[in-house]
Amino acid sequence: MNTFGRKLTLTTFGESHAAAIGGVLDGFPAGVRIDLNFIQSELDKRKPGGSKFATARSEGDRVEILSGVFEGVSTGTPIGFIIRNENQKSGDYENLRELFRPGHADYAYYRKYGIRDHRGGGRSSARETAVRVAGGAIAQILLGEFGVSVQSGVASVGEISCGERLDFDLAARSEIFSLGNEEAMKEEILKAKQEHDSVGASVVTVIRGAPAGLGEGLYYKFDAAIAAAMMGINGVKAVEIG
Repeated sequence: MNTFGRKLTLTTFGESHAAAIGGVLDGFPAGVRIDLNFIQSELDKRKPGGSKFATARSEGDRVEILSGVFEGVSTGTPIGFIIRNENQKSGDYENLRELFRPGHADYAYYRKYGIRDHRGGGRSSARETAVRVAGGAIAQILLGEFGVSVQSGVASVGEISCGERLDFDLAARSEIFSLGNEEAMKEEILKAKQEHDSVGASVVTVIRGAPAGLGEGLYYKFDAAIAAAMMGINGVKAVEIG
């Protein structure tokens, strides 16, 4: 399935080296003013190519709203949007046509679908997360109508921790969204990069203003829904709530 949610659903589509990636947000109410500048600012945070701490792929990540918004206001119909892929270089992956990368989804996708899309990971590429950012930004606009806010930041990189204090103001200014101990975190990342290795990390998210009673009693309770969404992100291996 490529759809998450129940009352408000996000369906994503596209691959790393397709013409575009995109999404459809269904169940969004009418009459909400959609701030495109805010959506773009959220996309700019994850936009690749702007830092030595991120992938070298350079993308503009300009979101295009196709439907569901008229004169800047949601119409109540599905909100469709795309983000065009402008810097895909499929030739760079030719050596992977018959080479399955360890730790990636290459082999699992091949066994499931019988198709080998070696171009940058295809559907399993982290490129797909840009759609979630755009959809999440639109959802944040709606949450703001109810006084609900969401903040996130990097709490640890490898063995380097931000400490007990979570500084979200620092995270907003930080090149790596660090909640503290930023320079040590950067050194840890660059060290792993020089060694052609990777390091684990943890992210903290704080939701303020969420009303009591969200979710269901058992199988789709609030915690379960959050955990399912988080575990669907590339590379996430554990979720702790509370």
